[in-house]
Amino acid sequence: MGGDHGVAVTVPAALSFANREPDAELILVGMEDAIRAELKKHKAENHPRISVFHAPEIVTMDDPLEVALRRKKDSSMRVAINLVKEGQAQACVSAGNTGALMAISRYVLKTLPGVDRPAICTLIPNRQDKPTYMLDLGANVDCESHHLHQFALMGSALVAATEGKPKPTVGLLNVGEEDIKGNEVVKQTAALLRADHEKGVLNFYGNVEGNDIFKGTTDIVVCDGFVGNVVLKAAEGMAGFFKVVVTAEFKRNVLTMLAGLFARGALKAVSKRMNPSRYNGASLLGLRGLVFKSHGGADAYAYEWAIRRAYDAAKNNVLSRISTSIAELMPQSDAIPAPDNSTVVSA
Repeated sequence: MGGDHGVAVTVPAALSFANREPDAELILVGMEDAIRAELKKHKAENHPRISVFHAPEIVTMDDPLEVALRRKKDSSMRVAINLVKEGQAQACVSAGNTGALMAISRYVLKTLPGVDRPAICTLIPNRQDKPTYMLDLGANVDCESHHLHQFALMGSALVAATEGKPKPTVGLLNVGEEDIKGNEVVKQTAALLRADHEKGVLNFYGNVEGNDIFKGTTDIVVCDGFVGNVVLKAAEGMAGFFKVVVTAEFKRNVLTMLAGLFARGALKAVSKRMNPSRYNGASLLGLRGLVFKSHGGADAYAYEWAIRRAYDAAKNNVLSRISTSIAELMPQSDAIPAPDNSTVVSA
């Protein structure tokens, strides 16, 4: 029910994904009448692997956290996360209010042992045509050094589990590569990460700058949520700006239109490679369950990618693997039990 478009996006995306992935089962959580009407529009009222779970309330994009967490206990967001907690679904996907999603997820699912704050992690395309994993992207705007340290540990565990890299490289986002640069929080974090590097716990590359994100200098870039969210929105804005400018220039006159015709194949490839929709679906790391956040303005194509990321994480048992890695990286913690192998996604 969340995001800018609600069921007009989420239901077609779920149908498309279910048709592409024959082993997936999806639970559509929200206002039953609205969901079934959208399913009927697509002639999928009786889809064998899609079910509807009624939730009478909706968390709006401008609901205060107190309302979302305390007063709307039957919201589609809360119900979907409860399905994960109860084991009826292995992952939750939402395009709704980010702050509410994080607060409800943390309240219902709790955090992994040794983790103080969950973090939002997403993939950003780089020059090497591979993703750069970046966190935090807005869950924690005020951080201390130990929080950033935990983000690095969680990010390392995630990339090790999903990319098959036992020691992924970690970069700390800063205003320069030199150790003397940055505020005190960044300097203290760097000291913690260097200590881990010397012990062989992390593969700490060192300080990185904003352009390193898109160069693919490191597998992971760590920062606080304020900086991360600004970087993410700026990158999305630049991608949209680039597309508008290129389109306008090729339509300027007959000659440029002809040039655009000849360059059509290359332009399509560039557009596909830079399309932020392909990277939609940020994971909420540090929770005792899989929760993925879709961009609120996502279309069906982008939302389907968010479902794909949640499904792949559940299918590859990422939660258990991250829990095990976190327990190894944080010796004082105990790993949580592994979820079962069936893969059901609530959206």
